[in-house]
Amino acid sequence: MCRNITELRGLQPPATGEEVEAAARQFVRKVSGLRQPPPAAAEAFEAAVDDIAEVVRRLLAELPARRTPPATVPPLRRPEVQARLAR
Repeated sequence: MCRNITELRGLQPPATGEEVEAAARQFVRKVSGLRQPPPAAAEAFEAAVDDIAEVVRRLLAELPARRTPPATVPPLRRPEVQARLAR
């Protein structure tokens, strides 16, 4: 398992579309071995991110509620990341 993929189930408030897409992008990067795809592969890369994000949204909607929240704060919710994104 990729340790860098963020747990999204059980977040309060629930995972945002941005968080789902970021996790999908992390997964596609890990599986493909590409941080930035070459122009010839960009369309396939983005289509994979979209497909995986949709599957994750469906999965999160269908899973039962968690009793306890995830042990770590998702990156997009961390203050230092929020400050960097606000620039």
